[in-house]
Amino acid sequence: MQEHSMKKDNILGYLTDIETMGLVDGPGMRLVLFLAGCPLRCLYCHNPETWELKNYTQTVTSDDVLKLYRQFGMYYGESGGVTFSGGEPLSQSQFVLECAKLLKEHKIHTALDTSGASCGDFDELLDYIDLVILDIKAVDEDEYIKICGKTPENFNKFLSLCQKKNKKLWLRQVIVPNINDDIPHIQKLANYIKNIKNVEKVELLPYHSMAKSKYEKLNIPYRLQSTPDMDKQKCSELEKILRQSIK
Repeated sequence: MQEHSMKKDNILGYLTDIETMGLVDGPGMRLVLFLAGCPLRCLYCHNPETWELKNYTQTVTSDDVLKLYRQFGMYYGESGGVTFSGGEPLSQSQFVLECAKLLKEHKIHTALDTSGASCGDFDELLDYIDLVILDIKAVDEDEYIKICGKTPENFNKFLSLCQKKNKKLWLRQVIVPNINDDIPHIQKLANYIKNIKNVEKVELLPYHSMAKSKYEKLNIPYRLQSTPDMDKQKCSELEKILRQSIK
C-alpha cells in the first residue's frame, strides 16, 4: 500500500504525553496520544498542564504516529488501536483528522476521547473515527456551566453529529462528592442516556485529588481543596444503578 496516499499536509501535533500501553482508553491495548489544549476549565480536571497549547512537551506528525504504532504493533494485535485524548483532542482537529486518515488506510482502529466541547466542523473527522469516548460533564445546563465554566452548546452539537453519523459511543462521567454523587442525579443521567443511540458502554469515574501538586506547580488555584476523594465502592454501586436504569 502506498504510504499516506491521502495526505495533503504534514501537520504537527502538539502533545503533553504518549502512553504506549493504554488499557482503559478504548478496546484492547492502545497507543494513547494526549494532545495539548482544552477550552474547558473543569472543577475536577486532573490534567491542568494540558489546558494551554503552549504547554506541549513534544511534537509529532501523522507519520510519526504510524511508526510508533508499528513499533509496538505486536502488543496491540487486532483488538487494539490508537486513541486521541487530551486535553481536548478536538482543539487540534486537523492533526487528528490527518492521523485518523492515515491510520484507517492501514486498517488501524481509532478512538476519540473527548468532551465534545470545541467549536468547529468535525463532520469529516468522525468519518475516520471508529469509537467516540464521550465525557458527559453534566446533564443540566446550569450544572454544566458550574463544572466546566462554559455552556454545553458545543457538546450538544457534537453529540448530535455523533448521532447523525451513527458513531459507536462509550459514555463517561466523573462522580464528585457533594456535586453529583446522589441517586437523583444518577436517575437524571440515566434518563438522558436513554435517548442516546449506539451506546456500547457506560462508566462512572471516581473523582480523586492526586492532581493537587500539579496545580501548585502551575500556580493555579485548586477549587476542590476541601472535597474528599470519591469512595470507589460507592461509585461502583452508583454505576450499577445507572446501568440497571438504562436497560
